[in-house]
Amino acid sequence: MGVGNSDDWGRALDTNRPTVDDIVTVIIEFLAELEQQDAEEVRAELEKAGTDLPVDSILIVEILTRVEGHYGIGIPADAEAARATRSVHAFADAVLEAIIERQQS
Repeated sequence: MGVGNSDDWGRALDTNRPTVDDIVTVIIEFLAELEQQDAEEVRAELEKAGTDLPVDSILIVEILTRVEGHYGIGIPADAEAARATRSVHAFADAVLEAIIERQQS
């Protein structure tokens, strides 16, 4: 591996990229703020509801706006995005995908 190797550049980008768990934490913090609850309480409630951490569809619009602003991304309003907002983990995956696309453009 020499200096300037594309693998080195890829790793450099990865260090500036949040993980899905980081994004889940941000989403839960925004949910907690909107629901005026402690983030750990919100996480516990979501975990009780299922492994994917399902989220209320009314709250997701506000969360989507906040997450887009927080990460400086745009998530297209299409069927795939609608499916992604059904759970915190699926939503976090969609956010990470948008971050990666932004970094690659």
